Amino acid sequence: MKKDNKKDVEIKIMGMTCATCVRTIENSLKNINGTINVNVNLGAEKAFVTYNPQLTAVGEMKKAIEDAGYQYIDIEGDQTIAIERKIRAKELKARRNRFITGFAIGIPLMVLMYLPLSLPSFAPYGILILTTPVFIYVSLPIFRAAYRALKNKNLSMDVMYSMGIGVAFLSSILGTFEILLSREFLFYETSIMLASFLTFGRYLEAKAKGKTSDAIKKLMGLQAKTATVIRDEKEINIAIEHVMIGDIIIVKPGEKIPVDGEVIDGKSYVDEAMITGEPIPTLKRTGDKTVAGTINKNSVIKIKALKLGKDTLLAQIIKLVEEAQGSKPPVQRIADRVVTYFIPAVLSIAILSFVIWYLILDSTLLFATTRLISVLVIACPCALGLATPTAVTVGIGRGAELGVLIKKGEALEVSQKLTTVVFDKTGTLTKGRPEVTDIVAIGMDEQILLKHAASVEKNSQHPLAEAIVRKAQEKGLELVKTENFDTFEGKGVRAEIGEQEILIGNRILLKKRNIAYSKEIEERIRRLENAGKTVTLIAINKKISGIIAIADTLKETTHDAIKELRKLKLEVTMITGDNKRTAQAIADQIGIENVLAEVLPQDKANEVKKLQERKEVVAFVGDGINDAPALAQADVGIAIGSGTDIAIESGEIILIKNDIMDVVSAIQLSRKVMSRIKQNLFWAFAYNTVLIPVAAGLLTPFFGIGFRPEFAGLAMALSSVTVVTLSLMLKRYSPPVKLKGGDQ
Repeated sequence: MKKDNKKDVEIKIMGMTCATCVRTIENSLKNINGTINVNVNLGAEKAFVTYNPQLTAVGEMKKAIEDAGYQYIDIEGDQTIAIERKIRAKELKARRNRFITGFAIGIPLMVLMYLPLSLPSFAPYGILILTTPVFIYVSLPIFRAAYRALKNKNLSMDVMYSMGIGVAFLSSILGTFEILLSREFLFYETSIMLASFLTFGRYLEAKAKGKTSDAIKKLMGLQAKTATVIRDEKEINIAIEHVMIGDIIIVKPGEKIPVDGEVIDGKSYVDEAMITGEPIPTLKRTGDKTVAGTINKNSVIKIKALKLGKDTLLAQIIKLVEEAQGSKPPVQRIADRVVTYFIPAVLSIAILSFVIWYLILDSTLLFATTRLISVLVIACPCALGLATPTAVTVGIGRGAELGVLIKKGEALEVSQKLTTVVFDKTGTLTKGRPEVTDIVAIGMDEQILLKHAASVEKNSQHPLAEAIVRKAQEKGLELVKTENFDTFEGKGVRAEIGEQEILIGNRILLKKRNIAYSKEIEERIRRLENAGKTVTLIAINKKISGIIAIADTLKETTHDAIKELRKLKLEVTMITGDNKRTAQAIADQIGIENVLAEVLPQDKANEVKKLQERKEVVAFVGDGINDAPALAQADVGIAIGSGTDIAIESGEIILIKNDIMDVVSAIQLSRKVMSRIKQNLFWAFAYNTVLIPVAAGLLTPFFGIGFRPEFAGLAMALSSVTVVTLSLMLKRYSPPVKLKGGDQ
């Protein structure tokens, strides 16, 4: 199928409660002719659908979802959040009212049944009259959900629960009128308490699930809703949807910048913490780029709109996070397979326990029925269905808050298996631009040396020349006029300042001009070169006057990041096109033992492949543009973005802040998410493995231990709440502390 015939849509769905709901919706959507791929995320309450627009439309998907008994939300942007909150608040209120009503009647009845009182013969009729409207009020949503599931030929948890509470209430009615059953079979309080516990559990679960997507809501909240633009020489305030590319937008102090753009007038400090993570605002002048969602702090600026809506960096981040939260790591398949067979198996166990107790072990009908009800209500697969999506949703959301965008759930699972992290050097471990590191003046003042060198080099476009000029500007030196500027390709430059001839270049240039220098100076030069620095020599009037060393300096957090990666038991390798001496000098500074030097950009992917052939699981860290082949070849590609130049397509993990320490955060967070998923699955499996046999009465012959249906209902409700709560603890993840100044 042609790529043009594929389209992706993200659908918000309300009303899902367990893994069987996910399967119901997925099957309903897959049955539509034209759907290519369907992925429903219970934690995020969303469906991600790839479809052929020539064969189907979103309207058909809406109908399929609603026919399956769930609520489709088709409003985008901030309105989605508002309507979702409204629906969730309404649902929470209804569930709260139901379980409060249920407990208000069920608990006194339960106490009454346990007290050694002799009730009058008409009491059961009074209890029937009291409990019937309460039972209908509390359990009606459960029966409705069961009906929808059966209508869609699906055995859901609501079907099993309806069977449990239905058997309990029907037995009570038959016992009341003594039709086939005696008055021992009064389960009125049991049926109400079971329905109340399920409703209570889903109330707590819904409240917790609402918090799993807090990160995406915060990101959406950063989007400006209006903008002040200049139209016909007038300032008008318009909705952000009506802004056009090229519009001139006025942003006042305290306002959000509404679009990605460029400052054309004014200067102001802008809070870019949501992109860079830096708490200190950045000064924006004419020509500087701005990012939507950042906040103007102190002065009015005019910006030209360059990117709008879905093309802005913020919108791309939101889209990435939403898609990632909807993805499923391979470990999810375990839960999916289990849920497929789980309910039929539990239904069989419930019936089998009744048959064995009543027909084989000759127990009372009351005891056998109680066992049947207990098994039906305790074996809810909700915890299994929530184990993975809630952890993925919270973990990826937390990553987004830290500037770490994990694009796919698969990256989480692979990251925990990593053995080697390969770093590109230039622009990744280093700042990516040459900087002056050492100034050695010989027989003159250091400031004057730098001033003369920069005055000459300002005429050159060479990166080393730019570094010298930049250093002089940083020191506030006023450059002077030069004459007769000349260049010597690959060797250096010359010019005149007044009556002085200034020659700047390498050894070859000075040797050619017969300018000699002492062994001490030569030794100084060698030491600088051995440290991986490029040495520029300055001669004034044919006499050596100074040395300026230039290097692509390390980022402030590089050393700390490498140290943290070693704590994670990971091998670290540096790959670079530099010569071996320069590469080794850089590696020695930061404690990297494995160095791959003189590697051409197109060969980096082959070097990654060689590591993989040695059974290494490799993460490659690069800038996301020049390193695209290596990022694609690696088991996990980690692309370092830089502001608006973020390379969205390059890797499985994107680091927005251009900070090497975030590589550590990404790996740590991935490991924590996978660890939490495994914990969730363990508790979900362990809960069912232990309690289903107990509910079936396995311990009764040996220890006399039974399991009343009411307690089974409580345990079932708490299992889902436990899993969601464990997932929410991922919000507490904090990245490793950055040491000031590289202190160890």
